[in-house]
Amino acid sequence: MTTPNPPTTPTPAHSAPGGRRLRVVIQQALLAHYRACVYNELINHGRHDYGFAAGTGNTEPTIKTWQPPPGVRFIPTPTPWHRKGIVLQPGILKLALRRDIDVLILLGVAWHPFTWPAAVLARLTGKRVLFWTQGYTRPETGLAGKLRSLFYRLPNALLLYGHYGKVLCLSRGINSTRLHVIYNSLDYPAQQRERQLVTRAELVELRKKVVGTDALPIAICTTRLMPVRRLDLLIDAAAKLKQQGKEIALLIVGDGPERAKLQAHATNAGVRCTFYGACYDEAVLSRLIMMSNCMVAPGKVGLTSLHALAYGTPVVTHNNHANQMPEWEAIMPGRTGTLFTDGDTDDLARAIAHWTQDPWPREDVRQDCWTIVERLWNPAMQRVIIDRAVDGAPADDLFWLKEDHGRAAAKARNA
Repeated sequence: MTTPNPPTTPTPAHSAPGGRRLRVVIQQALLAHYRACVYNELINHGRHDYGFAAGTGNTEPTIKTWQPPPGVRFIPTPTPWHRKGIVLQPGILKLALRRDIDVLILLGVAWHPFTWPAAVLARLTGKRVLFWTQGYTRPETGLAGKLRSLFYRLPNALLLYGHYGKVLCLSRGINSTRLHVIYNSLDYPAQQRERQLVTRAELVELRKKVVGTDALPIAICTTRLMPVRRLDLLIDAAAKLKQQGKEIALLIVGDGPERAKLQAHATNAGVRCTFYGACYDEAVLSRLIMMSNCMVAPGKVGLTSLHALAYGTPVVTHNNHANQMPEWEAIMPGRTGTLFTDGDTDDLARAIAHWTQDPWPREDVRQDCWTIVERLWNPAMQRVIIDRAVDGAPADDLFWLKEDHGRAAAKARNA
């Protein structure tokens, strides 16, 4: 495997005296472990000096936290109170006033009260301010819409997960040059290495062991077993396909309070459904996903979408964008997955049938899935775009295509 040429970026518009590297601090309520790869990408290959500021406790107990490596700047900013999505983090006001920070990337959540004055103070003291945020998830009106619109005008620019959020920002009159779509990612280089270790024979044997046959196509779902995930729809769709003579096997990986209820539902519906239980071993998960024809998320899909696509498995989820996570945008209908009508079991069955016509996934489908991740949804691509935003370059959704950054940025580096 060859090391790609590092993507180029334009001359910085917001540079420090003497042309030195900018001192950048990324502030979060907590440093989530699933972002470790993009954080390390910025640390090791970014154009600037990236450090971090976060609470030392965990505002979300279900999320594993990440610790910056030795030698990387870390500024503790405790969160003495957090509840129902509102986080009080007064220490970020001190970040705004520090003279040893050139660029401050703040967690762009409008309902975190201290973010408002921190952004204003940071700009008044000459810092470039960016918000790392999902942005709008649905059109908003009334007071909430006006407050969010005002909030998104506080920084120099926004770092958005997807284009849907950008379109909604544009509809509120926010200048397009301030709206950088940075996507999201998992550890794609590690996933590339993992999938290179897998053989077809290994997957055949694993199918026999896990679902009892290698002859039926498999629809997999990896999630916490909760009502909001709507796994009842998945079981009902599998039952409809069986009635139509298109039997599939379901593989549900995860655990939660709905497990017993879902097991009984699958039995009563006569659906072949394996409840694997919780699994956090990437070597095992990669193989379970690769032996499946499609990943199905009947409720909503987030990073699960990127997880599946990285292993060449298309994704099926609903089309209600207002009730989705940004990663649904990685789905190219008919190529890397399908969007079914939200809540419609018949349409879900149709969508699953499209990807389970053959017992095993097609190679061209795998290639399409890998391509979209290698183009956009990977940590190296995120680093390139974040560097550009830090530099002060105007947002340009097509720069990666014009300069062919996509595939080069996504290649795994030599160990």
